[in-house]
Amino acid sequence: MYLLGFISPWEILIVGLVILLLFGNRLPGLMRSLGRGVVEFKKGVQGIEDDTEESPKIQR
Repeated sequence: MYLLGFISPWEILIVGLVILLLFGNRLPGLMRSLGRGVVEFKKGVQGIEDDTEESPKIQR
């Protein structure tokens, strides 16, 4: 059972190895910046949640 259609696991492995060879020296920096981006996003979401909890309720 292949989830990606006609791509076999060996083809995925070969493509992964080629990508690793081409971009291997840049991957640690890329992952580090991606991690920082996720942390900043979570801080932003937490800030929005804090703002909505602190805002006064509007009564009708």
